[in-house]
Amino acid sequence: MMKLKNILIVVNDIERAIKFYKDIFGLQVILDQDGNVIMSEGLVLQDARIWKDFLKKDIIPQNNMTELYFEEADIEGFVRKLDESEYDIVYVNKLMEHSWGQKVVRFYDPDGNLIEVGTPF
Repeated sequence: MMKLKNILIVVNDIERAIKFYKDIFGLQVILDQDGNVIMSEGLVLQDARIWKDFLKKDIIPQNNMTELYFEEADIEGFVRKLDESEYDIVYVNKLMEHSWGQKVVRFYDPDGNLIEVGTPF
């Protein structure tokens, strides 16, 4: 059976993206291959210039076609962390509660990749 190993997202500034994912989510760099960075939890950051050259297509930030999903038991504390961070967080929705009881917040990373953080089920 084939296994999904990583999720790749495109970023304009690798160093800024590494710092964001370290600061906000605690992810660590596992391997840095000059424009392609593998972080813990299976996240791969790809430099936008390399990706655009490879695909020969434009990159569209905030396209809302994919979402990174994280779980956090202390969601209120996480939202405070976002609000108090050095990043200008663009929210899709502030902290809300679904009808089934899960609390979630959605926002974009600095490069327009959609992120959801929710409480565990």
